[in-house]
Amino acid sequence: MNGKVWEPALRADEMITAPAFEATGEVRPAVVLDVELSEPLPAVAAVGPDGRRVRQAWLLVRLFTEPLGTVLADVPEQGLCPADLAGAIGAELGTALAPRLAGLGMSDVPVDGITPAAEPAFLARRREVLADAPPITVVICTRERPGALARCLDSLLTQAYPDFRVLVVDNAPVSDATAEVVRAAARRGPVSYLLEPKAGLSFARNAAVAAAPGEILAWIDDDEYADPNWLAEIARALADHPEADVVSGVIVPAELETQAQLWFEQFGGHSKGRGFTPDVFSPATAHRQSPLYPLPPFGTGANMTFRPGVIERIGGWDTALGAGTPAMGSEDTLAFTQVLVGGGTIVYQPTAVTHHYHRRDLEGLHKQMVGYGAGLTAAYTSLLLRRPGLLWPLLRLAPGALRDLTSKDSLRVSTLREDFPRELLTANRRGMLAGPRAYLRGRRAARAKARSGR
Repeated sequence: MNGKVWEPALRADEMITAPAFEATGEVRPAVVLDVELSEPLPAVAAVGPDGRRVRQAWLLVRLFTEPLGTVLADVPEQGLCPADLAGAIGAELGTALAPRLAGLGMSDVPVDGITPAAEPAFLARRREVLADAPPITVVICTRERPGALARCLDSLLTQAYPDFRVLVVDNAPVSDATAEVVRAAARRGPVSYLLEPKAGLSFARNAAVAAAPGEILAWIDDDEYADPNWLAEIARALADHPEADVVSGVIVPAELETQAQLWFEQFGGHSKGRGFTPDVFSPATAHRQSPLYPLPPFGTGANMTFRPGVIERIGGWDTALGAGTPAMGSEDTLAFTQVLVGGGTIVYQPTAVTHHYHRRDLEGLHKQMVGYGAGLTAAYTSLLLRRPGLLWPLLRLAPGALRDLTSKDSLRVSTLREDFPRELLTANRRGMLAGPRAYLRGRRAARAKARSGR
């Protein structure tokens, strides 16, 4: 696991220094590393094997497989040696690491790894959970992305989990490419195929719910891959929180090969700055976190798990929201909100990790920012049409929402660096203005699809 990147990191004595980079002039914004502190720390080369100058190192830091936080470290011309990496980790994550290291008789981040005297408590609890693991159905809704789907399925078929199956929903396909990938995967493990002819992510999600009544449903997108212990950590959350209706996990970048991908992480990525502290959202926590705003602090559709019957209880996925609609997204945001306003409980379990391939180009990121804005206000529109009585509570929250949009200190923009294109924020706000009308268009279109069956 340590030093895990798509291109192998060089040893300290193999590092290419900055002068070699001058010949190419190409830059790699950041190398993504999965760092396990129980193993020796890696070195980070200033120039990768492809000849590109590495500007930063983005680290997912773990101890005994438990993710504790992330670090973004600048990579100097001479690269980062293991001691440099240890210093950067300690400076950023010292508060989270201190009690764990103290329990191991250490005060500093180790460079050469750790050999525990006994089984770590985190691993012992996982072993207990796996001894009584509930069956889980993993759902992937996809459309004409066979390469990404195959990669995602590969990660699922190697899960360290004893009782699961995978259901792939092929949404309005124009070829048999998805079916071929599923057939190949089914020869290696419990993977099945479901066709949903009506285009739209929410139609595909509803088809999965109908096909798996009474089952725990864990959702992952086709442009991700799952940590080997993803399902085990979902099961941990379900076991530790029997009251949980929904479990949401953390989504980290699989790569940061382009500046657009790094900008997306600056904006909060898919996990929106939730960090690696577990949390519980329920009616009992409404005094510190409203179920209505800010959204979405509870999770995202690319890494979420619902107990049996919860999706049916909220009326299913709104087919006027999600990919393939004018609103472009937020069917997940609406579902989380409905669970909470209906008295349910959502558990944020940051040890349940998936890795996402962000959009590589600025045009794609621009479209995504518009979609985030449109989807958010479209979800509010849907919520108000279902529950008009929520209008006044939302109006009371409006001044805070306006401050978040305009203040430089708000969580929404405080993580942005000077190089972040401000036109992306403008695009996001433009999407917000368009969201309500987009929802109404999407609702008319969804009804027409439901009548025609396609």
